Amino acid sequence: MKVIFYNSKQYDKDYFNAANTDGQHSLIFLDAKLSLETALLAQDATVICVFVNDVVDAEVIACLAEHGVKLIALRCAGFNNIDLAAATKKGLKIVRVPAYSPNAVAEYTVGLMLALNRKIHRAYCQVREGNFSLNGLIGFDMANKTAGIIGTGKIGALVAHTLCAMSMNVLAYDPNVNQSCLDDGVKYVDLDTLFATSDVISLHCPLSPETHHIINAVAIEKMKKGVMLVNTSRGAVIDTSAVIAGLKTGKIGMLGLDVYEQEEALFFEDHSYEVITDDVFERLLTFPNTLVTAHQGFFTSDAMRNIATTTLVNITQFENDPTMLNNEVLMS
Repeated sequence: MKVIFYNSKQYDKDYFNAANTDGQHSLIFLDAKLSLETALLAQDATVICVFVNDVVDAEVIACLAEHGVKLIALRCAGFNNIDLAAATKKGLKIVRVPAYSPNAVAEYTVGLMLALNRKIHRAYCQVREGNFSLNGLIGFDMANKTAGIIGTGKIGALVAHTLCAMSMNVLAYDPNVNQSCLDDGVKYVDLDTLFATSDVISLHCPLSPETHHIINAVAIEKMKKGVMLVNTSRGAVIDTSAVIAGLKTGKIGMLGLDVYEQEEALFFEDHSYEVITDDVFERLLTFPNTLVTAHQGFFTSDAMRNIATTTLVNITQFENDPTMLNNEVLMS
């Protein structure tokens, strides 16, 4: 089956070609992101494969359907960039990779916490410049502090498990209680309680109308002064302007971001020779207590192998049965 990959990088080519061992599918990799202008490149392809920052709105879906596309395969877990109603109306099936490596993101999240707390990123730069002073590098013992986890799916539960093992008191908020978290000693509370009592808050919820800007000015006002806030889920669960205001007042003492609500214009590309015109993002980078990375929490060899294998399995299943239902989790 002919598959057009949008927004592909060399690592996508390497892992997908390796997973396509029997050559069952014809894989065509494009550098361009999916948009209304590039949707025409999918002509004569039954399947397209897209990533989190591709535009898959109603107009794009209509264009894809007109040119014969029947399946949109996401090589990621998130699907907030897809107009599901438009896809259903046009008869396009949607599949994704719901759990490629929860450990990858969970481990990265804890790494961000440790780096922020002990100023590892700043110490690295200082030592390379011959500065061995400890001024400004003091942290705190995470043991016996309180961590709040918002969202206890597979990733959030793993983060909670790790923090419990580090002797932290772990609180959680999620409409659905995860038994494994309860077994670890995690206590479920309401959001206001989590905000008011947590020294560290980590976000692991999907982006939905209910979670959009769940961290806003009102929420930040309820938090402890000097709280550490970490987000490795989706950028728009945080109101970036409100977070900047919280950093300026000291309400937010440390901020770790692997996602950003306007990241589609920046992330996964090299802009080092350009002037970045996103003033909000540039303001974030001016704070010494902020650590921002470019959506790399998922990026391990194990995760990439799982993404490639699962995506091709999804495509093969569609090839064998075009009437297959959309991914069960996706449609819930």
